[in-house]
Amino acid sequence: MFESLGFENYTAPQVAVGLALVLGAVFGLLAERTKFCFRRGLVGDDRKQALGVWLTALAVAVLGTQAAVLSGFITFDDHRFMSGELPILAIVLGGLMFGAGMVLTRGCVSRLTVLSASGNLRAVFVLLVFAITAHATLKGILAPVRTTLGSVTVSLGDTVSLAALPGGALVWSVIIAAVALAIAARSGNRVITLVMAALLGALVPAGWVGTGFVLYDDFDPVALESLSFTAPFADTLFWTVASTSIPANFGVGLIGGVVIGALVSSLIFGSFQWQSFHAPAETGRYAGGAVLMGVGGVLAGGCTVGAGLAGVPTLSFAALLAILSIAGGALLTNAALKPARQTAYAQPAE
Repeated sequence: MFESLGFENYTAPQVAVGLALVLGAVFGLLAERTKFCFRRGLVGDDRKQALGVWLTALAVAVLGTQAAVLSGFITFDDHRFMSGELPILAIVLGGLMFGAGMVLTRGCVSRLTVLSASGNLRAVFVLLVFAITAHATLKGILAPVRTTLGSVTVSLGDTVSLAALPGGALVWSVIIAAVALAIAARSGNRVITLVMAALLGALVPAGWVGTGFVLYDDFDPVALESLSFTAPFADTLFWTVASTSIPANFGVGLIGGVVIGALVSSLIFGSFQWQSFHAPAETGRYAGGAVLMGVGGVLAGGCTVGAGLAGVPTLSFAALLAILSIAGGALLTNAALKPARQTAYAQPAE
């Protein structure tokens, strides 16, 4: 379809950067306003409301993505989520690590990206460590860890997604969306908040269709992509230090757009505020969490957005296993830290 759009002076990969920039800016604005965060939905003080926001976005993402598949606009047949060999050890261990890391850093990567644009220097620090670690795990010194763990697989054959189960993609999409919306309806959120969450979820199919159909070009192909943060942060780090040697890609545009959108939103609505660390021990905790998320995000095949919000709508078992492992890691880590927090709160003030 790309050839019919009239972009005579631009290639499909170049236009993909612009598309990602727009999607990212809208995501940043909506995520800043709704405080979109998977961690908060699991262990936050306002987890009921936060989970309602996340599940509303997921329901729309699932319905929109599968509608695009059923309409023939896109197919996930060759996507990495649909591999017949499931790297079960890497996904489970990576998910547990990522979940633990986001509890230690008090935010998933998407939330920390939004916070960094809102003046939170703790989030900036975490994202720098996260990006370096993710890049090292993808292509650097930690790559052998990834390949070794990834070699432990379970053969799924042709049953790689819920679409292969009785009922097919349509039934399972409706079930997931119905359950998600039922929980969201009882979350106590304002209607406008849930509407913004729904718009945020609609960005997922927009990304899939944009890269997989609108920008499809046989001569200069674009990878099928949507919202994600792990690989895009690694790409953004590499592009930042070597932009004269490599061009920007979809991931670079997405990260840049999220930062711009969140910054504009925080300035307009007065939520921008400089924040930093309070103690060396806090810095160490956030650094450790960032490393866990960097390694874990790569091993699991994505973060709470890449494997969760955008991955689950593919109905892939790999994505479902990843997001469940991330949730498990977060809940276990939060439970382990709870006694220490209670002890700290019980100490008399000095």
